[in-house]
Amino acid sequence: MGQKCAICGKAPQVGNRVSRRGKAKYLGGNGRKTTGISKRRFKPNLQKIRIQLGGGTATKRVCTACIRNGQVQKVVVRKAFTEPEPTAS
Repeated sequence: MGQKCAICGKAPQVGNRVSRRGKAKYLGGNGRKTTGISKRRFKPNLQKIRIQLGGGTATKRVCTACIRNGQVQKVVVRKAFTEPEPTAS
């Protein structure tokens, strides 16, 4: 299964965590010095949701960017509330 979006294929990426000491020059310090660099992973924000696929439904792990951008259609569990029609008496 893995940490991968079912729609766009977004997966974890590798970056650096940088440790620093000192005070920034614009704040009156001597400048920031790097004291250590270690690897880290940036994980996608995956949500397990039910989506419409073709004529049916499926549960997939989808990143929040795809949900916000409308690339997936969520399953409608029930219809929205509507006012009852007034009857002519």
